[in-house]
Amino acid sequence: MRSELYFQSSPWWLLVCLAVGAAYAFALYQPNSGWSQRMNLSLAAFRFVVVSVVCFLLLNPLIRSIQTVTEKPKVVLAIDNSESMTAGGRAQLDRALEAASQLRERLTSEDIDVSVQTLGDSLVAGDLKTVAFNRRTTDLSNLLGGIRTAYEGRNLTDVVLISDGIANQGLSPTFGRYNFAVHTVGVGDTIPKRDVQLKDAVANKIAYLGNQFPIQVDVASYGFQGQNGTVVLRQNGRELGRQTVAFNRPETFQQLTFQTSSSQKGMQHYVVEVLPLSGEFSPRNNRRDVYIDIIDGKEKILLLALSPHPDIKALRNIIERNQNYELDIRILNGGTAEIPDKAYDLVILHQLPDNQNAGAAVVQKALQKNRPVLFVLGNQSGLQSFNGLNPVMQIVAGGGQTDKVTGRFNPDFRQLNLDAQKLTLLDRLPPLLVPFGDFKLSPGSEVVLWQQVGSVRTSKPLLALNISSQRKAAVLAGEGLWEWRLEEFALTDNQAVIDELLQKVMQLVSIKEDRRKLRVYPTRNEFLAGEKVVFETEMYNDIYEKLYDRPVRLEITNERDVPRSFNYTPTASNSRFEVSSLPEGVYRFRATASLNGRTETATGEFIVREQQLEAINTTADHLMLRQLSQQTGGRFYNAATLASLADDLASRKPAGRLSSNESLNELISLRWIFFLILLLISAEWGLRKYHGAY
Repeated sequence: MRSELYFQSSPWWLLVCLAVGAAYAFALYQPNSGWSQRMNLSLAAFRFVVVSVVCFLLLNPLIRSIQTVTEKPKVVLAIDNSESMTAGGRAQLDRALEAASQLRERLTSEDIDVSVQTLGDSLVAGDLKTVAFNRRTTDLSNLLGGIRTAYEGRNLTDVVLISDGIANQGLSPTFGRYNFAVHTVGVGDTIPKRDVQLKDAVANKIAYLGNQFPIQVDVASYGFQGQNGTVVLRQNGRELGRQTVAFNRPETFQQLTFQTSSSQKGMQHYVVEVLPLSGEFSPRNNRRDVYIDIIDGKEKILLLALSPHPDIKALRNIIERNQNYELDIRILNGGTAEIPDKAYDLVILHQLPDNQNAGAAVVQKALQKNRPVLFVLGNQSGLQSFNGLNPVMQIVAGGGQTDKVTGRFNPDFRQLNLDAQKLTLLDRLPPLLVPFGDFKLSPGSEVVLWQQVGSVRTSKPLLALNISSQRKAAVLAGEGLWEWRLEEFALTDNQAVIDELLQKVMQLVSIKEDRRKLRVYPTRNEFLAGEKVVFETEMYNDIYEKLYDRPVRLEITNERDVPRSFNYTPTASNSRFEVSSLPEGVYRFRATASLNGRTETATGEFIVREQQLEAINTTADHLMLRQLSQQTGGRFYNAATLASLADDLASRKPAGRLSSNESLNELISLRWIFFLILLLISAEWGLRKYHGAY
């Protein structure tokens, strides 16, 4: 380390500092009979040095320090510790690890820093044979990229990659750019194995209860020409179907499709398997797990009408265009109708309640539990009863008079993504028949369509809704919807505009809000075997403010109905809970907590999926390793020639890299200057005190 002194002003000021120090000492320490002349000169010297140094510091001189460090060259041994490395046995791999250990010792003795890194950014300090080859995926590009990032700006010269070249995740490492030479050591067998593989099994993640759905299977084989294989589809150990595939060539790839269905709701686990053949290299890649969420996802709609009407057929056609809707139609017969005992998501009342109030009991039954409702008014509607049931609008009409109006879209309505340009079609459609009177919107209501009489725009709503009230509701204040659909078809050859408008209104009104006080859910629907399953927890009071520090009991049940129970307490700083070591399968969970004096419950499902990427391909890819070494200026070795790598690296050992660190600091910031001044002042004061001067 070297230091230099720099002045920010002329060095001649040093003479001024010395002169000030000398003048101060001379003026203060004239000849004194109180002590000897020698003591007087000593005290004057102390004062001279202190004053001169203080004056010198006022000039603000700088200290320039240069520190030079020699950084030794570095080599990283990168080990692919994936499962495929042991597919052909441990003998060849152990020889490579033994040679790598000797390489580490040799390079260390040559004054080269050597570190060992594996997949997953883990460092190995001890015996290389203790490395567990249990990684379920191989991402060599990420391994080399991580080394490049970790050693950026350091003297990393070479990386020795011990791998079979099989990369089943990320990009090929040959696409990367590295500022070091990559020497590759190839292990494993490059000759394809005699094997049958189930490459993939693909299905939709969601299927509807009772519907048929396909499961597509990809089967590959090598070395079984002239033989047949059997592919079986199972669920819970029960065989659902099997198909035979013929292996006509040495290497074959075929696709099969199974059609199946389920009568059970929830996450269903299917297993597709190719029955093992004699002489197969490994049966581990003969199986695939498929998880399909079977939902009863159809929204149930009840259409309750006073009497037969063309609008009923129009509403039925609009609703049945969406396969996710299940429609029940009931028409009053003598003021009564049998309503199925279902949890309806939406009730449509056509001309109900009526002006005779004949179907009041049926309407009350249909609207129980605050079910969302769409009112369609007509000339037989009972407006007084209607005003008492709906939260959207109030209509005051006299004498049963009606008016003919067309619809005009409200551009201020933003709840739905509707195309205002397409809705200009409303101007060309025949008028609807609506009650004549005063219309008054209730608080929270929004207008979708305004009434327009001829060319006169009114402030009366034709189609409006309210989704902020306790019961969500919408009102179409007129009849004649069937004429709109017929005219639209005559004008455009389709019925998309009116149907989309009514479908979106029904979807908005029937959407369900999550009003649960306890919400426990996994952060993902699918986890890999070996991963931690992470649950997020939310708790609320009656006004939906978040709560914390309430104990939660979590019970997780596997496919065999074997439960596991956990207890935890979420806090404001950590609302998550982790569960480890869950094997593959479908799991259902139930969480309970006591909130506001009541027991709240949350349920759900998740999947733990076994990943078999390492078993799909077990043929080593030494060609990729050779290409990677060639691109980076390295060389390719195998287990037998790895010993020569130490000689190659030692023979061209790079010199250590010199790096300099320069710093510029103010002299006044040095602590020893302060303590020097303090020592001199203390010594002067002590001597004067001792000789009675103070």
